[in-house]
Amino acid sequence: MILLFGPTGAGKSMQGQMLAVRMGWKWLSTGEMLRNSNDPAIIQILKSGDLVSDGVTFEVFNEAVQDAKENNFGNIIVDGFPRTKVQAEWLAKYLEKNNETIEQVVVLEVPESEIMKRLEIRGRMEDTPETIAKRMTIYRQKMYPVLGTFAESHIKIVHIDGTGTAGEVHDRLYSEVVGE
Repeated sequence: MILLFGPTGAGKSMQGQMLAVRMGWKWLSTGEMLRNSNDPAIIQILKSGDLVSDGVTFEVFNEAVQDAKENNFGNIIVDGFPRTKVQAEWLAKYLEKNNETIEQVVVLEVPESEIMKRLEIRGRMEDTPETIAKRMTIYRQKMYPVLGTFAESHIKIVHIDGTGTAGEVHDRLYSEVVGE
């Protein structure tokens, strides 16, 4: 399992999907699964910029991993999960129970000014300036403890420059993950 991290607009989804297609792996995005929800309460939470409850997130994650296993995908690329230290601790127990491991954590680093430009173009329902600012603050507050949890567990963490064209970023990601 490979985990992709980065703030909103860093390109996690695009890069995760590109790598999954190239390698024949499964791309899992809890954010994408939640955005596709028909639950009005979840949609309202997403529009506000807040995080969806851990219980709902765990349920969505578990279903997606089980589906990937049933469909015999090689590796799994997880986009944007876990988002909190509690979620990271849950994931560690989940992986141990299911005899899975995190091979590597990849953090896409993108300056905030670049993220703002990208999100103006993307135009999702939750991409208002206020919501973006809130999500950036939450990201900074929550992600450092999550990465600390992985570091304490001696999981490989790499930081990749997420600026440039999608192809340039993908080449850096591929080189780091596949080792070529």
